[in-house]
Formats: sequence, C-alpha cells, structure tokens
Amino acid sequence: MHKQLSHSVLPLLQATVELTVMNPPGYPAEAFPLQGVWHDGFPAQPAGSAVQYTTVNITNDPPKDHIIWSLCCFVYSNPLCLGLAALIYSIKARDRKVAGDLEGARHYGATARCLNIVSTVLVVTMIVIFIITIIVIVEVSKRAFYSHNGYDRYDRYDRYPYYGH
Repeated sequence: MHKQLSHSVLPLLQATVELTVMNPPGYPAEAFPLQGVWHDGFPAQPAGSAVQYTTVNITNDPPKDHIIWSLCCFVYSNPLCLGLAALIYSIKARDRKVAGDLEGARHYGATARCLNIVSTVLVVTMIVIFIITIIVIVEVSKRAFYSHNGYDRYDRYDRYPYYGH
C-alpha cells in the first residue's frame, strides 16, 4: 500500500512543480487537468503542449584572497604588523581555495581584507599627520627666523616698533 501511495502521489507533485514553473505569479493560470496520466512523456500535461524552461546560470565567483593588497601593505606599510597578519590570512585563504574549502577561503579572505583596510587607513592617517607636522614646523621656523632677525611679516615698514614714534 505504501509503494502504491507514493507512486500515485509522485505524478501530482511533479505536475504541481511544473505548473508552478510554467505559471509564474501575476500571469493567469490555464486550466490543466491534474491527473497522473502520461502524455508525450510528461505527467499531467495535455497532449501537444510545450513546456517552457528557464535556465538560470549562477556563477559562483571564487572567494578573493587579497594577496596583492596584503603584499603591498606588508612591504610598503606595516604598522603594528598588520601587513604581516594580512599576508598570512591571504595565504591561508589561497590555500583553502586550492583545497576546495570555499567557505574557509571566504572567511580568511574577509579577515585579510579587514586587516588590509585597517593597515591602509593607519598609514594614510600617519602620512597626513606627518605632512601637517612638516608644514607646521616649517611655518614656525620661518616665523622664528623672521622675528629673531627683526623682521615681522605683518609689519614690514616698522622694524622696531618700540623705538621711534
């Protein structure tokens, strides 16, 4: 009885799945007899009807290991050894990808990306602070030089304001 029940339910389930694919939501459904009768090799389809199939190609992009970015962070800017840590995680991500563990490769790649971002932000911040510090030092040196030699940038015509007038 169990085998007979499963064979009688199977064509109905297949017909339901095929009708759902053929009649997407928003389109009127045509009346098809839901019977377990085989016509032209397909269950529960009227004779002569064409079944439309949609093929969806899903490309699984391989996980990124960010190894070039990690190498640049390691060689050119390695604050707090973050470039080295990012390089290690990038190599682990590449090893996991070669071994076929795509989820592990994504995990290690995401960690390498975060470490590279932190390293890059720290280096850019340090470079900006360094440039601002150099500009301030040069301006303070100019001002000290001019005031020590008796020149004032804002009062050029009156060198000695306390003597004279």
